[in-house]
Amino acid sequence: MTHKNPLPHNNKQSQLVMAARRDQELREQSYRGQALKMYPWVCGRCAREFTHKNLAELTVHHRNHNHDDNPADGSNWELLCLYCHDNEHSRYEETRFASVQSRKPSTPTVTHNPFADLKSLLDAKK
Repeated sequence: MTHKNPLPHNNKQSQLVMAARRDQELREQSYRGQALKMYPWVCGRCAREFTHKNLAELTVHHRNHNHDDNPADGSNWELLCLYCHDNEHSRYEETRFASVQSRKPSTPTVTHNPFADLKSLLDAKK
């Protein structure tokens, strides 16, 4: 089985992707480290406490849902456990989806009215 050499642009593209991921990880470690120093290791929703052993289950949530908004004072962060963090993002997506649905014009799904001529039929019987 022979392996083809990757094209030069594919190599450049993969290097670019790797660099972007590395930068993102450094940025995340940075604000995560700051948040863990700043706040007690307790979930802001369910009040579950964390230790060094289970600290990986404590996440930093961005209150305004903008992951690039990382002020040094931590005003956009809160520590949430994995479950509460997932729940928060699910609720956020549901509200976004509901607002998109409410903007769509509502059209009636039923076009047939079975009682449309009822009055004329009843009058004809008299």
